[in-house]
Amino acid sequence: MSSGPFSHLLRGIWLLWLWQAVFATGTRSRIWEVPSGSAISSNFSESLQWEQDCPYQHPQDKVRITADVPPRLDGTWVSTRCEVRPGPEFLTRSYTFHPGRHFQALQHYYADSGCQDPAYSLMIRGKLRLRHASWITQGATDAEHHLSKVAIVIHSTAAKQGLTSSLPSSCVTLTLDQVVPGKLYELYNTRGGRGCLAALGFSMMEMGLVRVETQHHRHGGKVQELLLGDIDTDWNQRTQYRPTGYQQPLQNAMHHIHPCPVCALVYRSSELHPPVLPHRPALPIALAGRWVSQRCETRPNVLFLTRDFTFDPEKNAWEGTYRHYSDSACSQLTFILRASGHYAQGNPSAKVLGASDFVFKVTTVKVTAAEESTVKLLNTTRPGKCGQMGGWEVGVEQDLTPTGGCNLLGIKLPHKEYELFKVELDHRKHPLLFIGERPTDGSSPDRPHRRPTSFQPPMVLCSMTEMQTFHRSGVNSKQVQLAVSGTQRLEHLVLLVLGTVLCSWLCDF
Repeated sequence: MSSGPFSHLLRGIWLLWLWQAVFATGTRSRIWEVPSGSAISSNFSESLQWEQDCPYQHPQDKVRITADVPPRLDGTWVSTRCEVRPGPEFLTRSYTFHPGRHFQALQHYYADSGCQDPAYSLMIRGKLRLRHASWITQGATDAEHHLSKVAIVIHSTAAKQGLTSSLPSSCVTLTLDQVVPGKLYELYNTRGGRGCLAALGFSMMEMGLVRVETQHHRHGGKVQELLLGDIDTDWNQRTQYRPTGYQQPLQNAMHHIHPCPVCALVYRSSELHPPVLPHRPALPIALAGRWVSQRCETRPNVLFLTRDFTFDPEKNAWEGTYRHYSDSACSQLTFILRASGHYAQGNPSAKVLGASDFVFKVTTVKVTAAEESTVKLLNTTRPGKCGQMGGWEVGVEQDLTPTGGCNLLGIKLPHKEYELFKVELDHRKHPLLFIGERPTDGSSPDRPHRRPTSFQPPMVLCSMTEMQTFHRSGVNSKQVQLAVSGTQRLEHLVLLVLGTVLCSWLCDF
């Protein structure tokens, strides 16, 4: 990864970003501030109003989303599916928050991507203090946590053997060879043991960023989701990483999507009795049609966006539209990026069962600026380096293909990337598309060893015709070759032009 060509861009946009940061700080009291006392008196409710753009959706299915700032955390929040973290790691979570700021978290880790073979469980206790509205991730709350105890229960001999290579024997009361599966052993308390947590790759830095959203359904029901900070895709950085995006949300055990058999299993679990999720057969990757984001999505480095992809398996072609916004409600459009190209399907993933490897090529990128400041900057580029010189206008799309991309934005065409995809069904038996998670540092998976091992938020197949085709295909359907634009690498750079990102990156092709 090289950042040399972007040093001038960083210098040019730093003042713009700093101005925005100062402005946000100056108006922070309009959102909320934590008083000096232990109680939080403010209760600002942020209404998102963003609704999924999907043709098959009936009006009664549309959802209004609100977010309380500061968030209300009391209660138990649980996983809705087997979660995949970078590594990969497979886990389920159950977090309980008490009124006195105390929390107890259960993390159950598994040897398989279906969360059917429990390896070990962690029982975590501590305190969480909400601080103030995040200065970086709009709509989120910064928080700090203090751990009081972390204990481990090993559930199998295979898991014990695996931990032997990573945990020093001093991390448990006995040597690891003498550890008894099914018994609780303390790894950490306030007197010491941080070395044990580091050796395990354990971190609760996710508690540093908190958001609670409530989905209000028109039939009167509601679903509450807890979004905690994202996990760094680099194992060596995860224990120090300060999140700026979110990982998969947990749902309130009392207000969750119905039916949700996984929610009940996770809610009833304990450190000694981890949930064993029901078997889910692998689904064919039959993805012809249009797929869209289910919600306004948040990414690290202050990215708010929605995605809209169309796949044509007959031509092995795809087109992806990324709409970027300046706010967590996805209501204030900043720019649109359209990319297209061709793809090829590889082998089933050796790391994530049910997923498949893909290789794709980005050949065309078109950008529409929605802000005057972006237009002025792009119009300063040299001829032949970034679309038509002097031709940038607000709301007018520019094709960057004739100039081989845009040096100023770090877009180079064509380029190739290696990806990971998976299909599951949601609670209504609608297919969901999981696309590989982008590296936290903004780099690109342009080499096989950089292929993702975890996923972004799922997208939904939004055409009823395509849904019917999917269900008719069955498990013996021909697997459709697909790929999704890797231009999210480019999104980070375009967002820099908008002055909303702290850092930049560049991958050499």
